[in-house]
Amino acid sequence: MQSRALRRLGAVLALAPFALAAHAAAPTCAAVEQFLVGKATGVACFHADDLRATNPLAPPITPPDNSITTFADGSPLPGLLNGIGSFQASTDPTVISNGPTPTANAVPGIQVEGWFADDPTKQARFLLRFPDDWNGKLVVAGASGTRSEFNGEWAWSDYVLPKGYAYASQNKGVLNLWFLSFASATQPAPMSCRVNPPGGARAGWWVHFYDVDQDKPFTQWTQYMLQTAQLAQSALKATYNKYPSRTYAVGTSNGGYQVRRAMEEAPNLFDGGVDWEGTYIDPNENILVQLPVGVANFPDYAASGYDPNSAAARNIVAAGFPPDIVHGDPAAGGASLWKNYYTDFWEVTICQWQQRFDPTYDTYSGAGPGGYDLSERLNVPGVFSSLQAVTTTGKIKKPLITVAGTMDALLPIQHQARAYEEAVDASRKGNNDRRNAQYRLYEVQNGNHIESYVTTFPELRVIQPHAQKAFDLLAAHVEQNAPLPPSQCIAKDGAIAANPDQPGRCAALFVK
Repeated sequence: MQSRALRRLGAVLALAPFALAAHAAAPTCAAVEQFLVGKATGVACFHADDLRATNPLAPPITPPDNSITTFADGSPLPGLLNGIGSFQASTDPTVISNGPTPTANAVPGIQVEGWFADDPTKQARFLLRFPDDWNGKLVVAGASGTRSEFNGEWAWSDYVLPKGYAYASQNKGVLNLWFLSFASATQPAPMSCRVNPPGGARAGWWVHFYDVDQDKPFTQWTQYMLQTAQLAQSALKATYNKYPSRTYAVGTSNGGYQVRRAMEEAPNLFDGGVDWEGTYIDPNENILVQLPVGVANFPDYAASGYDPNSAAARNIVAAGFPPDIVHGDPAAGGASLWKNYYTDFWEVTICQWQQRFDPTYDTYSGAGPGGYDLSERLNVPGVFSSLQAVTTTGKIKKPLITVAGTMDALLPIQHQARAYEEAVDASRKGNNDRRNAQYRLYEVQNGNHIESYVTTFPELRVIQPHAQKAFDLLAAHVEQNAPLPPSQCIAKDGAIAANPDQPGRCAALFVK
């Protein structure tokens, strides 16, 4: 890690004089590095002519995959090939976003990376980007899945930096995963997860998620969102001699969960938030309820020739999943939206969450991932309480916008975004518009969880532009008291509207 940081630092030094000459008040590393003494380790800071992740300049702002091979204390990462998979900075922005945000102008400024000094596991990391021409405000980003602090490059960092915002992100205090095997027919070690179900191209690949370890509870997801906001606010004061006038939270998927919890728990730190496909967690309603139904029924659905009227298909839809999209024969080169999710997300996500909340369940014996029944397992000591500890309550204390797709088959909208909307509504007894901390749910017709799927399924629509528009609407609401457009269904090729044709929820999850 040290050598990577030094190489990148040396490569950008030649750029720094030009940026500093053009911006007399440009931030430098000296002040922020001094501030971080005792708070962070392994700090790498440099000034660059362009902080955009997609900048055409060299060197790249985003570090390469697997460029970290040790923990913060220098001890080696576990797993095959020097801990490959633990740090996937260049891959992370592409996991959900379908492409980078197009911007015209370079954004000179400083970038700071480091490890939180107070993390005993030596995994917690942060990222700060401070532009030369700062608008006085801060955006703090969550991270999806178990992704790194570079997860929001395309969706968020490249969108807010050209507007003058400072940007901060974190990795929820945890590294991603490490590999145990690339060719095992059976589970090679306890607490390991199969990357693909049988028949998948990577069915022999087995990984261990860092966040299933006992010392990495999901409560840290909120902890590091708040800690990063505090760190960034104080670092801005040290750098520009003033605190940010506004601080906003943004995030996607598990990062959206972080945003929700920030609005619920830290009104003193944040002025508002936008969650894109945020994860809903409640002891009785979470993805451990829906995903096992998909895993259990998909093989029979495939055996039926992808018949939408088969019992298996009806079971999946009844569990709250959106309908499948099928092109040709998926068994002979065609495509199925459900098949994509079944192969790449459903089983491995069940494994990870079950091992986190219910580690005594034998993942791959007996009923297996598809037979997991949370309603029965809630009686196992520790399961209910561990879920209760990370529940999204809906008791928001600052304005919050959720943007979610109707065709999300990982976090199905009926039991995720809509469930959170109901939690918010229940907490305020239906008086949402009488509250200063207003809530909105913008449903994107035909939007789904994985933006890149639009290439295979052109019926789908991307969510990213709507999430970014929601951010602008939030900022105008907070800073200028502009009214937020009502909760609504954004038409398939439409936009968020002040007077929507479809207020409230989308009538259908899928339209052709």
